Amino acid sequence: MPRSLNREILRLAVPALGALVAEPAFLIVDAALVGHLGTVPLAGLGIASAVLQTIVGLMVFLAYSTTPAVARRFGAGEHGGAVSVGIDGMWLALGLGAVLAAAGALASPWIVSLFGAPAAVAEQADTYLTISMWGLPAMLIVFAATGLLRGMQDTVTPLWIAGCGFAANAALNALFIYGLGWGIAGSAAGTVVAQWGMVAAYVVVVGRLARRHEASVRPQRDGVRGSARSGGWLFLRTVSLRVALLATVGVATGIGTTELAGWQVVFTIFSTAAFALDALAIAAQALIGKGLGAGDIPAVKHVLARTMAWGGWFGVAVGAVIGGLSGVIGIAFTGDAELARLIQPALIVLAVAQPVAGVVFVLDGVLMGAGDARYLAVAGALTLIPFLPALLAVSLIGGGGSVGLLWLAMAFFGVFMLARLATLGWRIRTDAWMRAGAPAV
Repeated sequence: MPRSLNREILRLAVPALGALVAEPAFLIVDAALVGHLGTVPLAGLGIASAVLQTIVGLMVFLAYSTTPAVARRFGAGEHGGAVSVGIDGMWLALGLGAVLAAAGALASPWIVSLFGAPAAVAEQADTYLTISMWGLPAMLIVFAATGLLRGMQDTVTPLWIAGCGFAANAALNALFIYGLGWGIAGSAAGTVVAQWGMVAAYVVVVGRLARRHEASVRPQRDGVRGSARSGGWLFLRTVSLRVALLATVGVATGIGTTELAGWQVVFTIFSTAAFALDALAIAAQALIGKGLGAGDIPAVKHVLARTMAWGGWFGVAVGAVIGGLSGVIGIAFTGDAELARLIQPALIVLAVAQPVAGVVFVLDGVLMGAGDARYLAVAGALTLIPFLPALLAVSLIGGGGSVGLLWLAMAFFGVFMLARLATLGWRIRTDAWMRAGAPAV
């Protein structure tokens, strides 16, 4: 069992790692290319990215609820039903994305104004955000389609699609920003085009799955409603995460424009590391859902123990890389040696926190795979109790420069991540989350 389980985890986690790293790589390309336009555009990108990640993050339940729902049916041998559940999730994503895109494009100036940034920064943020809104439907469809394939125990296809999307995004951004001289608008436009290209690829792949397993590609009312209902608790769980992220960006904005630009670089590295560490969580989510669908509780417990151990050691490795490169990351993004010195202490804090983050992300995936969404929602709210006061303290007494960013990093990567570890660790002490055979809700 141990060796075969290791192989199964690797079979799912390694391709998932590539696909997950490719997703924040979109932001890395944007940050690197926009960073060479100057500090003001990079600071504007920081605000716009925080808003976009909030909107998309709130809708991430489209992947997180689809994967266990599909995996349980797959584990029970209902392959046609598994594909149908995933397709219903894609239709729900299209509808939600269209509404959010229209509303978001109209509300972008007002949203940006809430951050209280200088006029020049706000103008750059509004430009990027307004254009990027039209990529929201594509981003949500990709979430749902990825969840479908993960539930079917396929993480290789999402890797190929994400990799091609990243390459297209990089080429289009370079062309639009510098070749056509569109500035930050070119970065947003290139990303939107690449996102819709990924949707086209998923439509082809999912269409073939539907034919193979005789599943309907038309939206089923009960299925769409079920997808929306099952994601409700995960939506609330994500709200707490986004409150934490937005509050952190708000504090960084108050410290200063240069510090906000620096935090954007630090947070981009955190996002990349988070997605990389989340590869194990994706494997755990798919295997837990499949095991519970098949009623194999011993296998579920083996997956839990093994992926937690791997999460901790993987965090050590990722942290070592971040720590080793902490002195040059800022230069790679902006070419500014002063900014690199500004953010290095915060990057070191990020590196030290990676083993904790690795375990946290795995436990998150385990409970999602088990359909324990209600507890995840409650736990998310509880993590804000120690974090928000810590963030307020940073705002009042943290100061500016590298010291201010250091205390901000201590609050987010220390207080917040440890609170998540405590709440998730408390849940897995018992078997209450292991509901074999029941649909993931």
